[in-house]
Amino acid sequence: MKVKIKKLDERAIVPTYAHEGDACFDIHALDVASQKQENIDSLHPVLCRTGLSFEVPKGHVMLVFSRSGHGFKEGIRLANCVGVIDSGYRGELMVKLTKDDRCVSLIRAGDRVAQALILPVEHVDFDVVDNLRESERGERGLGSSNQKKEVMV
Repeated sequence: MKVKIKKLDERAIVPTYAHEGDACFDIHALDVASQKQENIDSLHPVLCRTGLSFEVPKGHVMLVFSRSGHGFKEGIRLANCVGVIDSGYRGELMVKLTKDDRCVSLIRAGDRVAQALILPVEHVDFDVVDNLRESERGERGLGSSNQKKEVMV
């Protein structure tokens, strides 16, 4: 699949896959736009510009995720957890990072700040009904997969 991107700034870094077989491509910071700061801590999230806009193909979505190394090593994650870039959006991709601990980390231009992938999306039609088919799980929710089934003897 070919995806068109527009460099909104000549310094923007075109996404790449770090390794063959990777599901996600890396997104790099162009600069840090939040309060003219590069330090991120639990009280001061930072907004990173990427300098890129994407033409996500119709019938697809681009999902933007935190980098696992950021989360495990530095407690950094996306402020919105997962970014959803619809196929009709043509604005700049921005990444807002937050930190879950009090330690300060530095985000610089060129740093990898997120990862993304593009997936096909199927639109659905909704059918309002009075009843739904029974299932093994039924209405059991939150934590129900660890509950043992009651056996009648």
